[in-house]
Amino acid sequence: MPPTRLQLAKKEITVFFDTAVKRIFSRRDLSSILSQHRRGWNLAQSTTSDEFIKFLIQKAKLKEAKLESKSYVLPTRYVWAEGSPYLLALSLRKAGYLSHATAVFLHSLTDQIPKTIYVNFEQSPKPRPGGTMTQEAIARAFANQQRRTNYVFRYKDWQIAILSGKQTGRLGVITTRTPQDESLDVTNLERTLIDIAVRPEYAGGVYQVLHAFRSAKQQMSVNALLAILKGLDYIYPYHQAIGFYMQRAGYEESRWGRLKQLAFKYDFYLAHGIRDNMYDSEWRLFYPKGFE
Repeated sequence: MPPTRLQLAKKEITVFFDTAVKRIFSRRDLSSILSQHRRGWNLAQSTTSDEFIKFLIQKAKLKEAKLESKSYVLPTRYVWAEGSPYLLALSLRKAGYLSHATAVFLHSLTDQIPKTIYVNFEQSPKPRPGGTMTQEAIARAFANQQRRTNYVFRYKDWQIAILSGKQTGRLGVITTRTPQDESLDVTNLERTLIDIAVRPEYAGGVYQVLHAFRSAKQQMSVNALLAILKGLDYIYPYHQAIGFYMQRAGYEESRWGRLKQLAFKYDFYLAHGIRDNMYDSEWRLFYPKGFE
């Protein structure tokens, strides 16, 4: 049987995908590539997207990524050759970026390799909550465990958790290159420390957050952290928690003292749902008993 046009074009198609920056593709991506290169690869007009994808899987290096979820319709993604689960996670939401425990790992602030990949996808802009903050309202809000996202997919040994973050204009998001020469969008060091102080459960808990602050001590810019914290414009006084972490992590007083210059109007909490707590009067902060 004579070779098909796809078989005749295999070398050119392989070179295209081997040299492409992208490694993760949706079905729409592959259909678009077929349309753009059909003439250059001398493929028949009758060649369908299904045929093209089937050929790439059977005869080339394309693999279908097997995503699993109990609650959500699964997006179809295809991986050319080898692509990391981080790239796969980023492909699930346009303009998403890696955050929390994933960013902690990518900034080398932990020796652990988290098996949950966090992708922050910003919501549309919303007005800042109105009304007056009260101590009673803070106490109610932090009395129970914070809700966690249930928008989670499983891929091989990994979980991919998609977070619906507040609209920040991707404040503090950078592009970094991995040792595997992959380009990943991730929160920078200072934004990462703020994020995990705000949502410690997405970083393994308050003890892991403290470890990350210790690991970041020689790199973290207080000026950059304060600028990002101001830009995030939280209604809660997270600067009290951040300053507390910095002090406990052994930062110089000249650095954590910058956080002390901000307003201290309320008692605050290091995390949600603390049952057996202690109180730090310097930071006006409740924290778990035994926390060091």
